[in-house]
Amino acid sequence: MGARLVILDRDGVLNHESDEFIKSPAEWHPLPGSLEAVARLNAAGWRVALATNQSGIARGLMTEADFHAIQRHIDARLADLGGRIDPVLHSPDGPDSDSPLRKPRPGMLLEIARRLDVDLADVPFVGDSARDLEAARAAGARPVLVRTGYGEKTLRTMGIDLADVPVYADLAAFVDDWLAAHAAGEAP
Repeated sequence: MGARLVILDRDGVLNHESDEFIKSPAEWHPLPGSLEAVARLNAAGWRVALATNQSGIARGLMTEADFHAIQRHIDARLADLGGRIDPVLHSPDGPDSDSPLRKPRPGMLLEIARRLDVDLADVPFVGDSARDLEAARAAGARPVLVRTGYGEKTLRTMGIDLADVPVYADLAAFVDDWLAAHAAGEAP
């Protein structure tokens, strides 16, 4: 079996998406069951990492310190449930940036693989946008789409093939399927 790792996008997967950007811990609201899903992965021996675009930093809507305050809030909420996300990578770059970190480029996923010394071939990257799926493919990870956040819109408007992309109602549904399949000795 490969690396016991699941990588998540943040906004729209772990928490509610906001067109106004999430700029403070008070604006961060987990999706129902998402934190518990991370804790269940951890309890089953899976490491969970995060790769998130945070263009609100480049846009001047928030600072790096704001991002880290939000992440400390998430970490505390997860810890209360016995969950943990590590490592957490983010791209502070704007949409017009050519940064290798900003999704759909694979830089954050490749950095997670480098830090953890893992092959991404069997590692799912759970996201809600075409950028997430494209980054997963470019990094050699397994793209997974959730319908939360921008997921429904992605399903309706995405211009790339979804034949190899499993689609789930939300992170909790993905984790249910993922853990059941691995308990049975087969990947979903």
